Amino acid sequence: VKLWASAFGGEIKSIAAKYSGSQLLQKKYKEYEKDVAIEEIDGLQLVKKLAKNMEEMFHKKSEAVRRLVEAAEDAYLKHEFDADLQYEYFNAVLINERDEEGNYLELGKEFILVPNDHFNNLPVNISLSDVQVPTNMYNKDPAIVNGVYWSESLNKVFVDNFDRDPSLIWQYFGSAKGFFRQYPGIKWEPDENGVIAFDCRNRKWYIQAATSPKDVVILVDVSGSMKGLRLTIAKQTVSSILDTLGDDDFFNIIAYNEELHYVEPCLNGTLVQADRANKEHFREHLDKLFAKGIGMLDIALNEAFNMLNEFNHTGQGSICSQAIMLITDGAVDTYDTIFAKYNWPDRKVRIFTYLIGREAAFADNLKWMACANKGFFTQISTLADVQENVMEYLHVLSRPKVIDQEHDVVWTEAYIDSTLADDQGLVLMTTVAMPVFSKQNETRSKGILLGVVGTDVPVKELLKTIPKYKLGIHGYAFAITNNGYILTHPELRPLYEEGKKRRKPNYSSVDLSEVEWEDRDDVLRNAMVNRKTGKFSMEVKKTVDKGKRVLVMTNDYYYTDIKGTPFSLGVALSRGHGKYFFRGNVTVEEGLHDLEHPDVSLADEWSYCNTDLHPEHRQMTQLEAIKRYLTGKEPLLQCDKELIQEVLFDAVVSAPIEAYWTSLALNKSENSDKGVEVAFLGTRTGLSRINLFVGPEQLTNQDFLTAEDKENIFNADHFPLWYRRAAEQIPGSFVYSIPFSTETANKSNVVTASTAIQLLDDRKSPVVAAVGIQMKLEFFQRKFWTASRQ
Repeated sequence: VKLWASAFGGEIKSIAAKYSGSQLLQKKYKEYEKDVAIEEIDGLQLVKKLAKNMEEMFHKKSEAVRRLVEAAEDAYLKHEFDADLQYEYFNAVLINERDEEGNYLELGKEFILVPNDHFNNLPVNISLSDVQVPTNMYNKDPAIVNGVYWSESLNKVFVDNFDRDPSLIWQYFGSAKGFFRQYPGIKWEPDENGVIAFDCRNRKWYIQAATSPKDVVILVDVSGSMKGLRLTIAKQTVSSILDTLGDDDFFNIIAYNEELHYVEPCLNGTLVQADRANKEHFREHLDKLFAKGIGMLDIALNEAFNMLNEFNHTGQGSICSQAIMLITDGAVDTYDTIFAKYNWPDRKVRIFTYLIGREAAFADNLKWMACANKGFFTQISTLADVQENVMEYLHVLSRPKVIDQEHDVVWTEAYIDSTLADDQGLVLMTTVAMPVFSKQNETRSKGILLGVVGTDVPVKELLKTIPKYKLGIHGYAFAITNNGYILTHPELRPLYEEGKKRRKPNYSSVDLSEVEWEDRDDVLRNAMVNRKTGKFSMEVKKTVDKGKRVLVMTNDYYYTDIKGTPFSLGVALSRGHGKYFFRGNVTVEEGLHDLEHPDVSLADEWSYCNTDLHPEHRQMTQLEAIKRYLTGKEPLLQCDKELIQEVLFDAVVSAPIEAYWTSLALNKSENSDKGVEVAFLGTRTGLSRINLFVGPEQLTNQDFLTAEDKENIFNADHFPLWYRRAAEQIPGSFVYSIPFSTETANKSNVVTASTAIQLLDDRKSPVVAAVGIQMKLEFFQRKFWTASRQ
């Protein structure tokens, strides 16, 4: 058996080495050894530099938003409210719609839409914005018409922002009145019931920008008089209030009759973070409420005040605004003694009262309670009123911000944007938003919020600022929010329900501890949440090939905060070859000559040059951009000098292998049965060369090394699978794999072999490239049978 094994092993290795040209390439890199400088990567320096780049990018986005805020506030200042104002605006639902006679509908004039590649070829109008009004509101309500009229002046700022920063995508203004102005203009289609339920005031970015973090206790009356419809409305109201709470807020819900019933009994006397899971949990428990007995509001109020007080003194919770939401069908008293004991004269806790039902008999008491505690009173008599009335409390809570004119920039955590679905399904976004206030002197003390402006930043934009080549083969960068949720991380895979293109809705909140699970004590996570700068190491097991294989290594994590945002950035470098970087030098002429070869391709998703900045560069491939940059034809192109220098070096060193492969292919006696089909090479700079020994249509594995085969090509956050696995082998040995898939059997009839090329022989050596071949499985088997028949 030993004999067979060595015979078969030797034969297979010599085939792999011969066809891949690994020895030739190793020799070539050896020849350049003298001209190469090897340096150890300083992780902290690197992460700080990357954070700086991101900070600049984020700053650019928030500047665009700031310009919109100024424009909106000025426009409102100049506008006189006119109750009879008639104004034909572009309504996003009605544009380009005609009636039976073929005339345009009112508010639906002709609006030119052109597909735009920057917006994934959606038909948009890049010179105008249009306006969406929720279905439950009247299109021509004077408040809306006036608002739409004065906000027209944002159009030129939208366009100007887009000119200054062509990487911007959607920019918008969500009004406190409920309309939503979006640029570039796009047509909205109602759902199957003819309804557009989107209300911008319900979105995370709106609520986060409009209000401060808050602790909220919700009191629900479940006495006998609340039976039937009233309880249904009350539950809906609680659910709507929960919709308006986000990750920076804390809450609890108490139902009361003669005694207190915590909706979730395990969490009595404390508040919980309003993240998605907690809110869902409480919603499920709401359904179990039923009405009986008499309502003792005083006990409930006492409990609520105690709880908020306690929570604040221990420094937990949001340490900001506090509120009690009271949902009831009436109060027999005004409970002065309780308020005098807990809340006056400071009135730290606001009281919002929601009167359920049509009777106004008890309205006065509830109204008095709200007004005496800096709150707001509304009456909710039908299910349709819930949404509008709940929204009101946000505007009250935003008053202190408005009076102090605090224009805080807020950043949301990553969420799914459904309008910009790209080829990989939907796109992850983060939004930067800022509140818009009324500057009119007479209303200054009332603190009127006009709305919120925002713009979306695709998470992909962040990846562009991270040079993958600096991080080594297994290295990666990741960013998290101040709540520990991931903004971007290579292990963060969108969760698809099988066969559906929808991401699961709770996708927006994946905690760092779920992907860096080896960090059992949350050392890394907590340091990053607390915006520290530092270093941390641990042994990790990284899965590759969709979780089918595991690589074990030690990672060093470096992290720091991104100034001006709630985000922190981390970089992981793997110990060993991952900590070294080397620079080689060749002349531009040599390099360009060797890049011109038709078999050379560059990593599509890497930014050698930034082709997004100017619209005329968008059609260029990275290869064209590099040529133009180096020949000085495009002075406007911004490129990564260092990366291009190294790409040229790799192109020159690896050029001779093309001639080697060609001579193998021409030699008729070699490979006569076409067992070896492809030879390929990839270098640390994302450069690859491919040589086919058979016609393209005869390839057994058609997808190999094409964009279809994501695991096996260079992309924004990882090196190809064959490269990553080869790098973990003993230098000079090949790693063989059969791509196995759970689907049809015909895919797995090839064997891929690859090996890593190192610069020097001691362990300091960075891995500079990987080469390999793909052969037919039967060819491999035949060699095996031949060896074992000896």
